[in-house]
Amino acid sequence: MRIERVDLDTWADALPADGFEVFHTPAALEVVADHWNGETELLVGYNGDQPVAMCPVFVQRRSVGTAVLSPPPSMGIPRLGPLLRPVSPKQRKQEQLNQEFTEGVLETLDLDRGRTLFRVLCPPTYTDPRPFDWQGFDVRTAFTYELDASDTTSDDLQASFSKSLRREIRDAEALDLDVTVEQGVDAVRSVYDDTVARYADQDETFSLDWAYVADLTTALAAEDRCRTYAARTPDGEFVSGITALYSNDAAYFWLGGARTTYENVSINSLLHWRIVEDIATEPPLGTVSRYDLMGANTERLCRYKSKFGADLVPYYVVESGGKRMELAKKAYQLIAR
Repeated sequence: MRIERVDLDTWADALPADGFEVFHTPAALEVVADHWNGETELLVGYNGDQPVAMCPVFVQRRSVGTAVLSPPPSMGIPRLGPLLRPVSPKQRKQEQLNQEFTEGVLETLDLDRGRTLFRVLCPPTYTDPRPFDWQGFDVRTAFTYELDASDTTSDDLQASFSKSLRREIRDAEALDLDVTVEQGVDAVRSVYDDTVARYADQDETFSLDWAYVADLTTALAAEDRCRTYAARTPDGEFVSGITALYSNDAAYFWLGGARTTYENVSINSLLHWRIVEDIATEPPLGTVSRYDLMGANTERLCRYKSKFGADLVPYYVVESGGKRMELAKKAYQLIAR
């Protein structure tokens, strides 16, 4: 296998039709690279002239050492990491591709294991992290919630929800509120400000910079990969909203959904429901079939997210191990936000 560092145009040509995350798209990667304080490397593995694997990495060099990350921290990117495009259905061939690409990427990056912090949050489509384990990295399993909204009706979808969630949706639908998809950066700003205020109420700092959020959502909206669902009163007052991002396969709950009540009724379940309903009845991009609710690794959030009857889907976190690297992780502030 031949590993090459490529530009965004070549990356776009190599990207498969499905199986990738929204942040694997060239539009997202370009914005992230512009706002990332470091180097961006797009690595593609070739079998002859055919791209068979790819992985974006973000490099930051400091006096204490180097960090090689996919995704970079504190940029609201839940997962990134390697994508495999096996040309053979045989298990042996797929495992060989995975191992060769993993070894090739590590060799290309020329990691100084003693001074380089390596951390990758893999997409759920990357199901075999063993080559990283064999190379001496720590591998652990994390989870997300994915709701499949394909080949079903709105009624059947709601029937899979918990009784309390269905009641919340009905109560919110009875309110004098309009929930619509709003275009433009102003709608995203309303959701952003609401989220910042929610964090401030909890004495926490929201890590995403507005300039980055504005650039990212504008770039993705141009490809119909970003939609903002906003709930407003009849006189136009903003009550709450959610900004969702879209790959070719899935919608992602990305920003907003601050716990909000209106006339003593929680309306965020209605916002989630409208996103799911649109996936079921009028799929964005014509191909989106799942809703990634996030939050499955936080016990407090699981109690709510599990009400949607979504599947618990595993993905893998790969990172440098050892006591020295534990100190490096703190230095680089790589605790997931």
